Amino acid sequence: MLSQGSSQTEPNREPLKHLLIGTARTVTSTIHYLQVIGYADVGDWSPLLPSPNPGEVMSILSRSILVQ
Repeated sequence: MLSQGSSQTEPNREPLKHLLIGTARTVTSTIHYLQVIGYADVGDWSPLLPSPNPGEVMSILSRSILVQ
């Protein structure tokens, strides 16, 4: 995975943030599924953070992607 600093040296890369919001179980399950399919490692996501909605949490993934 490239850091945001790398996007400055590669002009075709732009930052992208993914936000998952749901119960702790569904967010954690989705994060693990995204690792299984090779999209992002579990450790790339932020820790589960409280959501403004009761019973929900959120996690954020930031990465640079190639834009064509």
